[in-house]
Amino acid sequence: MPWRSLYRDLAMMRFIARLCLAGVLLAGLALQARAQDLDAILGKFLTDSYSDTDAGVTALAASGAPTAALVVEALANGRLAFSEAEKLVVINTKDGKQLDAKTGKPIASVPADLKPVRINNRVRRAIDAATGSLTLLSPDPGRRFQAAEAVFKARDASALATVEQAIEKEQFASVKKALVEARAAIRLTSPDTSESDKVAAVEIIEKRGDQDALALLRGIATTASPIVKLAAETAIAGIERRLALLSNVQNAWYGISLGSVLLLAAIGLAITFGVMGVINMAHGEMVMLGAYTTFVVQEICRANFPAETHPHALDWTLPIAVPLAFVVTALVGALIERGIIRFLYARPLDTLLATWGVSLILQQAVRVQFGPNNREVGAPSYMSSYFDVGGISITYGRLWIVVFSIVVFAGLLFVLRVTPFGMKMRAVTQNRRMAASMGIRTPLVDTLAFALGSGIAGIAGVALSQIDNVSPNLGQGYIIDSFMVVVFGGVGNLWGTLVGAMSLGIVNKFLEPYAGAVLGKIVVLVLIILFIQKRPRGLFALKGRAIET
Repeated sequence: MPWRSLYRDLAMMRFIARLCLAGVLLAGLALQARAQDLDAILGKFLTDSYSDTDAGVTALAASGAPTAALVVEALANGRLAFSEAEKLVVINTKDGKQLDAKTGKPIASVPADLKPVRINNRVRRAIDAATGSLTLLSPDPGRRFQAAEAVFKARDASALATVEQAIEKEQFASVKKALVEARAAIRLTSPDTSESDKVAAVEIIEKRGDQDALALLRGIATTASPIVKLAAETAIAGIERRLALLSNVQNAWYGISLGSVLLLAAIGLAITFGVMGVINMAHGEMVMLGAYTTFVVQEICRANFPAETHPHALDWTLPIAVPLAFVVTALVGALIERGIIRFLYARPLDTLLATWGVSLILQQAVRVQFGPNNREVGAPSYMSSYFDVGGISITYGRLWIVVFSIVVFAGLLFVLRVTPFGMKMRAVTQNRRMAASMGIRTPLVDTLAFALGSGIAGIAGVALSQIDNVSPNLGQGYIIDSFMVVVFGGVGNLWGTLVGAMSLGIVNKFLEPYAGAVLGKIVVLVLIILFIQKRPRGLFALKGRAIET
């Protein structure tokens, strides 16, 4: 009958309505219970006790409360406060607002007895662990990786369940590796973990192989059982061997980066010294003028293109400063050669004294114009960070300088080997009289060679402005090293300058950990003096006029 079907439909609808009502009631009870739990957790921040605050941070991270991340972040940054009278925990935002830690909404009136929630090292470790737990499931892979690293360092057992859940969901290999290492660190420090699992955790941490892993294993080796202790000690020995190897590779990279700086500073001197035999004591000031040219370009950029409206304007200052510094210092070098040095050829001592006087004049001129203090030269965005390669930290600034020095070296080789001016300059270098008899205007070649060497020194100043203080004394720190590079490599030989710069840079960096920076330079100087006694013309001696003189 139709009425029976209708009756069944009505009964089904009543049943569904009762289920929905029961669901709403259960959800309400769950929310009420969660609110009561959150009240109890936030109550731990009202006691002004480090132990209660520590427990509150741990419980808050496990509660899943919507405001948990805000509270932990505020606590870490010193922006969490409490009112004992009103039993209220308050979040002070960066823009000066006050939020209720329970609801995340602005509070109606600020209590008069607000006090900051104090933290100590124990609470900071809890904050690190909580931060890791709260972001392990973040949609951003970068934040998940940082969270895994935080959990590895904190090793909070309460985060283990979240770490396990994150490992199952993780798709990125690097993040999953960090999560597995964090789980191994927690298991290794947990008293509830079996010996076999701890040995397996030691193997995982050994593969990590950094200082954090070494510190963790050293701490475990003192208190662990004999089996785990043996595994930890074996892993420690392996990590120490790896770190020693990485230290040598890192020193080699530092040496290459220092060698690239010395190459830029010395390559211009190799030209002027090799072609004209002039000991140019003002070469360091050409480097200094190049650095100040970069400073002026950045100041003009900041004045006309503020960072607020042109955030990437600073990135273009170095590409603009490189050719400009070359032109400025090349013109100054040409004026010095035409105005002073041309009258002092064949008088090396007088040339040395004259260029030394020029260096003092240039230094004082810069002090008058820019002041004696260091000047700030900002780094563009593409030179401001770093990356790791197999445990070796490489800064983008140093990497760009190495690449830049190679490009300058290759460009100079092209000029000397391919262009007519380069052929004339090589002819003058090998035999000045024969070159003059063939119709080469040697005075013009001298001027252009001196200008070229000075211009390259100005380019070196652009690079040095990113790694050293820009001051009137900038060039003085590199003039002696530049002469050592030129003499050691062979006067006037570019390949010798390259080998000499890299050799001195690497030797310096390997000696510094044992002898110190100053004593290391002294040792290098003594070694070069002994080497010159055996090979007076350096590693790669030129033929021709270089032998005659």
